[in-house]
Amino acid sequence: MGRYIGVDLHKNNFMVCFLDGETGEYELCGYRLSELSLFRGELLSGDSVGVESTGNTRYFVEQIRDCVESVKVINPSQFKVISHSVKKTDRHDAETIAEFLSKGMIPEVRMKDKKTSQIASLCHTRDKLVKLRTALKNKIHNILNSYGIQIKKESLTSEKGLRSVLQLPVDEIAQVELTVIVSQIRSLNEGIKALDAELSERGRSLKGYENITSIKGIGPKSGTILLSVIGDINDFESEKKLAAYFGIVPRVSNSNETTHSGRITKRGSKIGRTTLVQCTLIAIKYSPYLNLFYQRIKERKGSGKAIIATAKKLLGVIYMTLKEDVIFENFPQFLMKTT
Repeated sequence: MGRYIGVDLHKNNFMVCFLDGETGEYELCGYRLSELSLFRGELLSGDSVGVESTGNTRYFVEQIRDCVESVKVINPSQFKVISHSVKKTDRHDAETIAEFLSKGMIPEVRMKDKKTSQIASLCHTRDKLVKLRTALKNKIHNILNSYGIQIKKESLTSEKGLRSVLQLPVDEIAQVELTVIVSQIRSLNEGIKALDAELSERGRSLKGYENITSIKGIGPKSGTILLSVIGDINDFESEKKLAAYFGIVPRVSNSNETTHSGRITKRGSKIGRTTLVQCTLIAIKYSPYLNLFYQRIKERKGSGKAIIATAKKLLGVIYMTLKEDVIFENFPQFLMKTT
């Protein structure tokens, strides 16, 4: 039986607890991150390592993965025993990780391959820029509303609309504010445009790109986002597991003999869930199968619940498409060809 090694990783250093699997004895050691090669030299092939997911975890894991039997990356949002501990020290955290690792009680987070992770990072950066641009557009509306000036929100999506804002009759201070905001929106437009081009180019290299974009309603950009969220489809045993990962399954509570299903969990990737819903709104216009399902749920539960239920149904189609490696020749008629 090898050792169980708990690592409390920080930006410049890390604390390690070496727990002997047979004797239960443990040893604590602290390292600078620059001493990672020293730590690597002390590892044995039968060791199991547990480390929390942080900004430099990928680098850490890549440096030691080939030296040990396994490396488990901990999902901090599910490993509350550390974040909620009343004894919050590096030594205690490393000990706790080693102990729970020895008992097989570590909640793991998936480590996607480097390329998928980089594309996912591009997607998140784009999402942040889009949200910032939206906030700035709302600020323009607020400023103009204070002068009794009403404009259509969509007018700010074009360069012509941005120029027209700077011609409106406002005082000098407001003019300065509008000029700065418009300048920032223009800069964001350029940044988003560059990211869109990069996503379209890089997304084509992802496994499953041709499969997922053969679904009517999923374009190059949305397909890239969804694939960056999903990663390796083989990580999911079933479409139910994938739906849970996207956070579009209902919360379930059991009390005595009563089972209650509530709203969706909204756990997992928000950008993935939002993109999936946007794709669903388009897909139901083309797919009789999805449209019929949507209309049936809508009549009973309303449009909000209907679109989420249909998004889950579309995610099931995505799962099948990626898992079985098929491409749609005609998605509306559900005609497929095997790749």
